[in-house]
Amino acid sequence: MMEFLTQRPSEAALATVIASLKARFGERVTTNLSIRSTHANVLTWVAPQAPDAVVFPETTEEVSFIVKICAEHLIPVIPFGTGTSFEGHVNAPLGGISVDTSRMAKVLAVHTEDLDCVIEPGVTRKALNEHLRATGLFFPIDPGSDASLGGMVSTRASGTNAVRYGTMKDNVLALKVVLPNGEVMTTARRAKKSSAGYDLTRLMVGAEGTLGIITEITLRLAGIPEAISAGLCPFPSVKAACDATILTIQSGLPVARIELADELQVKAFNIHSGLGLNETPMLFVEFHGTDRGVEEQAERFGEIAQEFGGGPFEWATKPEERTRLWQARHDAYWSALSLKPGSKVIATDVCVPISRLAECVVETQEDIKASGLVAPIVGHVGDGNFHLTLLCDMDQPNEVETCRAFLHRLVERSLAMEGTCTGEHGVGQEKMKYLLKEHPPATLDVMRAIKRAIDPANIMNPGKIVTLT
Repeated sequence: MMEFLTQRPSEAALATVIASLKARFGERVTTNLSIRSTHANVLTWVAPQAPDAVVFPETTEEVSFIVKICAEHLIPVIPFGTGTSFEGHVNAPLGGISVDTSRMAKVLAVHTEDLDCVIEPGVTRKALNEHLRATGLFFPIDPGSDASLGGMVSTRASGTNAVRYGTMKDNVLALKVVLPNGEVMTTARRAKKSSAGYDLTRLMVGAEGTLGIITEITLRLAGIPEAISAGLCPFPSVKAACDATILTIQSGLPVARIELADELQVKAFNIHSGLGLNETPMLFVEFHGTDRGVEEQAERFGEIAQEFGGGPFEWATKPEERTRLWQARHDAYWSALSLKPGSKVIATDVCVPISRLAECVVETQEDIKASGLVAPIVGHVGDGNFHLTLLCDMDQPNEVETCRAFLHRLVERSLAMEGTCTGEHGVGQEKMKYLLKEHPPATLDVMRAIKRAIDPANIMNPGKIVTLT
């Protein structure tokens, strides 16, 4: 029977593997504590757990070599992109080797006629769109941070454009993956659709590195719109903004982005980005299409907003104005720090059916107030997904407990409304406990069976998504 990893490997096994890696990769392997620490979780309150070494491969063959030697000696392998995930995905609870894909950052091919491209996992979202600029195409998934595309695939990321362009699962055509035994698998071809066997591409999208390491990605691209119209629309309440969003989506209006910021988040934007906005709930809205098309869409949205007391619009017609608005939205995590200096930011998200969105957001705001917490809300409300940037003084045990209890109630509220514990942040370590409530036992049994079949030794990013013991 194959050995099964349940605890930290022996020092002798680690020393053997690290020595072999240094013989192959030289200075591209490090055991430096500061570098190892940056490869542990750093962006939330999940305690950081550093790997024993970090290696920087440059090819699929090198990743395969790393995984094979780790498999031979039962050493954990933790894939690493840019480290911007929130739920402890890159922590190393059993130690092991962090495989940093930042040097695998080539755009291998762009097929403009087919609207797709082939890239390595270390390519970041912004770098890809810069490379594509002259082609008239772009990659539309925009989670805010300049994450690596490999990490975005692994967490099944989405973001501000998801209401129009979908999430990562809708935009990944094929993957090359190094499996836990070191073998290399290609999940599909470049064809836009296929019914040839199991959909292994979508099995790997959102697997959070627990089933293999992604080394090549084929992505669906979109044409850059002829016209883009964006702007801000204030509302008298969060409920009014959510209700306007619901009617917008139900009316079939092809909005590209529709983002909520509550009054506290708008205050944070003003402090951090100097926007000078009225501190009231707002929707950030953007339309893509032809000149006439976006004008008609904006007019229709204005009519819907008025039904709920919203307006007037403040339109940003120049590209630099739009960029400033969306940069402020993307900086929500950092801007929240200005509201309670010295606190730890705990970023989390839930997602509910859009018909329950207003109810869920309003109840959450009431809970925040009753708990005496500071937690501005932003949301990709076009698909029922909203985020909290909870500020917690980690030196105050009572406040920490209050925050934990509040976050638990947030997830419970979402699940009670037929939602999910995470719309786009992923499971990692922090939300594993909620899968037991979100999914029936049979569903989790299938997840465990898949993990055991593909990674029987449990070396691939152990301690994430589901437990096997």
